Amino acid sequence: MSNADHECSENEKSPGILVTAAPPETEPVSSGGAAPPSLSLPAELTVAFATVLCVLAALTHVCLVFLYVAPSNTVSQRYGKQIDAWIYPYFEQNWQLFAPNPESVRWRISARSAAVAPDGSRQVGEWLDLTAVDAAAVRHTPFPSHTAQNMLRRAWAAYDQQSTSERRRMLQEYLANIAAERLAAGTQPHFEAVQLRVVSMPIAPPGSSAPTNVSSGSALSSARYLPWWQVESHDR
Repeated sequence: MSNADHECSENEKSPGILVTAAPPETEPVSSGGAAPPSLSLPAELTVAFATVLCVLAALTHVCLVFLYVAPSNTVSQRYGKQIDAWIYPYFEQNWQLFAPNPESVRWRISARSAAVAPDGSRQVGEWLDLTAVDAAAVRHTPFPSHTAQNMLRRAWAAYDQQSTSERRRMLQEYLANIAAERLAAGTQPHFEAVQLRVVSMPIAPPGSSAPTNVSSGSALSSARYLPWWQVESHDR
């Protein structure tokens, strides 16, 4: 019997044996799904640099605020100008939340602009009531803007309470920029200078309509005209 006949007879004797090929090898699948794509080296460096920069900025801010609110010491006295330049006007700290000081005077602040005409004459614009603009933005608004409520009022209060100093000049520039921005957004033409008018009136005590002058019976109010302040040229 040949080898071929022997193999055929072996296959005929064991018909129940089925020969199958081994399944192809597959890569194991992790339980967490596909692995997230890794960042490239430049992207990783950028993220690391931004993280370090944010941490340094936060630490610097915390240290400067601490030196500002802490009792006077050698460091705060030596770097007082740098600390004030960082704190004012956006990060000013005070204790009014715990010991509020209600205002006894209501201010009405207006502004007007001035520009030099081609013939050399000075053209002065109309007064714009900045306080009325802020009040209109707050009135009947369920979530009024903190900026509309406090920016102009606190800027004027801080300026009025300061004597002649570097901070007073900074607050003067701050007030002038606020007025210039409001005037440029309104109906004023191009201008190079602004002037503020501040009318103060004492707040009436409870149960009375308005505080009055005992001698004349007229309402107590005073108007203060600030000098013209030069600003960057605004042209709508």
